[in-house]
Amino acid sequence: MPITAGQVEEAALRWGLSEVVEGVSDALSAYGNLLLHWNTRLSLTAIRDERELIERHLMEGVFAAAHHPAASAVLDFGSGMGIPGIPIALCRGEVHVTLAESQQKKASFLQEVIRTVQPGASVYAGRAETLTPGSFDAVWMRAVEKSALMLPMAAALVAQGGSLCLLGTSTPPKASAFVDWQWKTLPIPGSKDRVLHIGHRI
Repeated sequence: MPITAGQVEEAALRWGLSEVVEGVSDALSAYGNLLLHWNTRLSLTAIRDERELIERHLMEGVFAAAHHPAASAVLDFGSGMGIPGIPIALCRGEVHVTLAESQQKKASFLQEVIRTVQPGASVYAGRAETLTPGSFDAVWMRAVEKSALMLPMAAALVAQGGSLCLLGTSTPPKASAFVDWQWKTLPIPGSKDRVLHIGHRI
C-alpha cells in the first residue's frame, strides 16, 4: 500500500512533530513512496513495510529537521537513501542540503527524488571527504559505513562555529578526538538506544 500524507501526519502527531511537517506531508509521503518503489531493485533499506518505514526513516528525518542547528549550507555525508537530508530539505525551506553519495545507483535515486519531490537539495555524486574543508555550517551523518573512520573526515568539513550532527546509537564521540567542541545528546522518540548527538565547533 502506498504511504499517504495522512499517515505521515498521524506519525508526526505521535512524535510531537506536527508543526514540522505542516505543509510538506504530501512531499514526505511522495518521497517515502519513491523509496519503497526503488527499494525493490536497489536495496536501499532492509525495511519493506510502509508503516515501519514512516517511523524508522521518515520520522527520524523529520526529528533531525526539528533539531537542525542554525545553518544554511548543509551536508548529508554518505546520504544513501536520503535520510536525514531529504526531510531536512523539505521541512526547513531556508537551507540548502548537499546529498553526498558515492554509489552511483543511490545517487541516481537521490536525483530522481529531487526531480520528483523538489526539495532544496542537490546531489554530489562522489565521496564526501573530497569536498572543500570547512565549507558547511552543518554536517549530518546517519548509519555511514565505517563511521568511526569517517568522523574526522566529516568534522573537517564543518565550518568554524558550525555543527556536526550524528544520528545513531547512544555511544558519544570520544572527547579526545573533538577538542574545542561542545556536545549535547537528544534521545530519539520511541527508541531505547538511538540518539542524536549534536556537536558545536567553538
